[in-house]
Amino acid sequence: MNEAYLTITPLGGLGEIGLNCQLWETASGVVMIDCGLMFPDDCHLGVDVVIPHFAALSAVKEKLLGIVLTHGHEDHIGALPWVVPQLKGVRIYGSCFTLALVEHKLREHELLDAAELCPVDSRGRVRLGDLRFRFFPVCHSIPEGFALGVETPVGRVVHTGDFKLDPTPMSGVCTDLKGIAEFCGDGARLLMADSTNVEREGHSLSEREVMASLGRVFDTAKGRIVITLFSSHIQRIQEVFDLAREHGRTVVVSGKSLANNIEMARDLGIAKLPPNFFNAHNGVPDLPDEQLVLVVTGAQGEPLSALSRMVYGGHRQLSVREGDTVVMSSRMIPGNAKAVSRLINEMYRLGAEVLYESVRSIHASGHAHRDELVEMLRAVNPNIFVPVHGEYRHLVKHGRLAVENGVPRENVVVLEDGHPITLLPDGFRLEPSLPVECTLVDGKGVGDVGTAVLRERRILGDEGMVVVVLVLDSETGSILHGPEMFSKGFVFEQRYSHVLEDAKCLVLDEVESVRPGQLTRLQDGIRSSLRRFFRRVLERDPVVMPVVTEI
Repeated sequence: MNEAYLTITPLGGLGEIGLNCQLWETASGVVMIDCGLMFPDDCHLGVDVVIPHFAALSAVKEKLLGIVLTHGHEDHIGALPWVVPQLKGVRIYGSCFTLALVEHKLREHELLDAAELCPVDSRGRVRLGDLRFRFFPVCHSIPEGFALGVETPVGRVVHTGDFKLDPTPMSGVCTDLKGIAEFCGDGARLLMADSTNVEREGHSLSEREVMASLGRVFDTAKGRIVITLFSSHIQRIQEVFDLAREHGRTVVVSGKSLANNIEMARDLGIAKLPPNFFNAHNGVPDLPDEQLVLVVTGAQGEPLSALSRMVYGGHRQLSVREGDTVVMSSRMIPGNAKAVSRLINEMYRLGAEVLYESVRSIHASGHAHRDELVEMLRAVNPNIFVPVHGEYRHLVKHGRLAVENGVPRENVVVLEDGHPITLLPDGFRLEPSLPVECTLVDGKGVGDVGTAVLRERRILGDEGMVVVVLVLDSETGSILHGPEMFSKGFVFEQRYSHVLEDAKCLVLDEVESVRPGQLTRLQDGIRSSLRRFFRRVLERDPVVMPVVTEI
C-alpha cells in the first residue's frame, strides 16, 4: 500500500461493555489503544476474566510502537498482564495514576521488567511513528483520564475514551471540549466516541449532586454508615473522606483493591486521607456506631468482596448489623442484578437500611448522556463517525444521533470487533473481518476453555453426573468389583437408590454383551444404555462416566 493510510482494527469494545482494545496501523508501524478485559457473565461458567483475542496483534507485533491508554479502568488496562509477555520491552503511555495502576498490576504478575512505563501529562504530546498524539483531560469516574487527539497521515482523529461533561466537577478537572474543538479546527476526519449512555436522555448527574445526597445521609444516619463503591472512583472516595472529617467520623476501609488504590492516590497527591483513618485488616477501632464510616468493596455483590463477607458472616473484623445505613454508591453492572438483589434483601433481614441508585441520587455515571454526546459531536464536527464502547444497540443509536447532528449517513460506520476500517486520503474502505472470538481465562489457563468446555459445564450444572466404577478380569471378563454407582448433582443416592440399583442391572447386561478386552465398546454401551434409562425414568440426561478397569 503506497498511499497514506490508517487502518483501525477493533479487537474489543464494539458490541459489548468492556474489552476495549484497538490496533492503529500506518506505514510506519502499529499502536495499540487500550488493552481491557471484561468480567464473565452467567454463560461463562467458572471463568475468571475475558480478554481480547490477540491473534491480530501477533501478526504485527514486530511493528508495534507502543500501547496508549486512555485511563485506568479494568476494561481499558485489565488485559495487559496477558499481552505484555508477548511484547517484551513494550512502551506503555498513560497518565501517572493510570500507570500507577498498571505498575501494581504488572508487579503482581512479576512482569514489571517486561514493559517500559512512560507517563504523559495532561495536554501532553507523544509521537509514535507518523502518529502524533495529544492528550486532552476528560471528566470520568477515575482520575486522570484522557481523550486522544491524533494527527495521522490521513487527517485528524479524535478518540474520546470514556468521558462525561460535568461543568463543575468536584476534582476541578473538566473535559477539555474547547481544546478538542481547537485541535479539530474546521472538523476532524474521524471521531470515535463513547456510546455507553446513548440511551439516557439529557445530561448526566453532576458529582456535586451526589456529594449533596451523601451529605444528607451523613446528616441523618444515627448509626454506622457503610459505603460501597468502585475502588477506582477516587473522587467519590474523597467525598466520603471529606464528609467524615466534617461530621467527626472515623473512616475504616476494607478490601484489598480499595486500600491499594487509596494508597496510590495519596502518594500521587490525588487523595487526602481524613485525620482518623484505619484499614480493617490491621484492626477496627472500638468506637460508638455514630462515629464510624466503613468504606468497603462489594458494590456488585461479588461473593468474596468485603461487603458480602460482612453480610454472610465471612469477615473477621466487620459485619452488617441492625441500625447500619448501607449506601451502594455505584451503578449495577448488567449480569450482577440477582447477586446485588440478594445482598440487599439479606441486609434488610439483618436490620440495616440500604440506599441504592434507584431510590436515592447516590451515584453519577462517568459516561456522557445524549445531550453531552451531541456537544462532543458538534465540537469535533467529524467527516466520519465510528461509535465505540457499547453493545450493538448503543452503537446503532449513537450512529443515528450523529446523522441527526450533521454527519453524512454514508459516513457513519457501525463496526464490530474484528471489522477493520482503513482511512485513505480521499475516502475509506472496510477490510475483511478477522477472527476475534474473545479468550477466556480460567485460573492459570488462557484460552483452554472454549465453547465445548462451557457446554460440558452447562450440562453438568443442569443435569449432573453419574460415575460408574467397574473392575473386570482381563482374561475372562468376569466382574471382580462393582458395579458401583456415584451420583454427583444428579439425584440423592439414598432417595433414589432403587433407580440406581436398576441402572446397575443395565450395566451387568452390557458386560455380558461384549467379549473380554472390548473396553471402548463396553464404555460406550454403558453410557448409551444409562442415558436412555434415566431419560425414560426421570426425564433427566446426566453425563454418564464409565470407569472400567481390567486387571
